[in-house]
Amino acid sequence: MKISVRGLAFDVSVSGPDGEIPALLLHGFPQNPAMWDAVIPVLHAAGRPTVAPLQRGYSPGARPSDVDSYATGECVADVLAILDALEMPVVDVVGHDWGAIIAWHLAAAHADRVRTLTAVSVPHPTAFGRAIAADPDQQRRSAYMNLFRQEGKAEHVLLEDGAARLSAIFEGLPAERVERYVAPLREPGALTATLNWYRAMSAFDAGCGPVAVPTTFVWGDADVAVGSTAARDCGAHVEGDYRFVPLIGVSHWIADEAPGALTEAILERIDD
Repeated sequence: MKISVRGLAFDVSVSGPDGEIPALLLHGFPQNPAMWDAVIPVLHAAGRPTVAPLQRGYSPGARPSDVDSYATGECVADVLAILDALEMPVVDVVGHDWGAIIAWHLAAAHADRVRTLTAVSVPHPTAFGRAIAADPDQQRRSAYMNLFRQEGKAEHVLLEDGAARLSAIFEGLPAERVERYVAPLREPGALTATLNWYRAMSAFDAGCGPVAVPTTFVWGDADVAVGSTAARDCGAHVEGDYRFVPLIGVSHWIADEAPGALTEAILERIDD
């Protein structure tokens, strides 16, 4: 469905049974709600409705031209406005990658709207920011962000040769899954809008306080973007009940590679 809020039009998938608190599923870069394809049916079978928005920059009707419009606070405000439009006062939040960053901020600043949090691949922003600042291994892993922040150059590098380098980000995933993610970003203006999340960001730990809601962090130990220093520091920034779920041999694309383990972790958190 289309939901118009804050002067923008978002594509939002709302599905599943009625009666339970919804699970809000937030995708990251460079994916879209298709990443939850193997997760959503299991949540529905467990009686959980789901809400999966195509976020700012990804929804064709929600692509402001200025970089500042993609600051984290704007993206958090989008999610709150969508929930208000759907008359959903409280949700169980699940976020991956940039969706996890938004989920952490939601849980920290709007705990009244978040019953539980399951963050996937990206730890609490303070843990991530500290690792980027001080850990040489994490600095190497995060070096790609320097390219992503270069307007024009990043688009050229990622889209040349039929978007070969953009596709290569998903190394190991089936070609049909990769195409589900890459095809929308070939549309004019789409990749720039999604990269603006990187261009608008400040320090990762800016403005995100500790999280008091019950929280699970799921991380693959073969993740090339997030190392163990950031992952293992995550719990220090959660004041509520906390579970760390490391998945051995799984990369950054957890929902694609290990949907069963991810859904089990989500349901264990939601049903606790």
